[in-house]
Amino acid sequence: MIGGGGGAAGAFLVLYRKMNMKSAAMLSALFLIILLYPVCLGEEADYYDWKGLKAYDAKNYSDSIAWFDKSIEMDPGYIDARIHKGRAQRALKDYNGSIDTYMAALQVDSLKRDAWSGLIESYSALNNYSQAAEAARSLREIEPARKENWLAEGNMLQMEGDYQEALESYEGATRIDPQYKEALYRKAVSLLALGRPEEAEGILDQILKIDARYKLAINGMGLIHLAQGEYGEASELFENASQVDPAWSQPKCNMAISLIEQQRMDEAMKIYAAI
Repeated sequence: MIGGGGGAAGAFLVLYRKMNMKSAAMLSALFLIILLYPVCLGEEADYYDWKGLKAYDAKNYSDSIAWFDKSIEMDPGYIDARIHKGRAQRALKDYNGSIDTYMAALQVDSLKRDAWSGLIESYSALNNYSQAAEAARSLREIEPARKENWLAEGNMLQMEGDYQEALESYEGATRIDPQYKEALYRKAVSLLALGRPEEAEGILDQILKIDARYKLAINGMGLIHLAQGEYGEASELFENASQVDPAWSQPKCNMAISLIEQQRMDEAMKIYAAI
């Protein structure tokens, strides 16, 4: 009996070990599946995003959005697909849709600069400069060392009509780069809007010392002289701006206005006819 019991016990032990080996193999397989599943999803998300980018480059924006949606479906945390989708929606002028997409991207990563930049573009396309300025402020707070962020914030505030606050943003940009022409020019525009033409002229003169061919500053200086009734100086500056960029119509229009103020209608009409 003892021997029979021992044989039964031995057989049970062998069976148990075999089952354990099978279980161990199954557990290993399950572990690999669990481990590799996110990798597979990530690879599929990458693939669908790549397909979307190819469609976007071919200007098939609706198709690209469908691919980006597939990528997001595979991996909701794949933020690049959301950024790319928002850009495609902007290309289709679906600005409200792109805003929703960028907001969803910021839920994944609130510091993603491309999402904030996309929001600025979308809100400004809708002429919602208040929200665009808020988005620009958020981006500037995230990356305060980037002069472009200060410029973007100032531009949105300026478009909103908040010239004093815009001026402060431009000053932030020029603290980082004292020769930042774009910010200096916008600063001059804000000063003009605030009724401070002498300061604006000083800023424009500063720009022209940095770059004598900066057409916006040349034209802006001409407008200041035009407003002050100094038509000869204004006309010369408008002519200089036109020489820098012959295809730019703005200084030509300003030249015509200057000629009209001087009662030189025939010359003004010739300029208008040639534009």
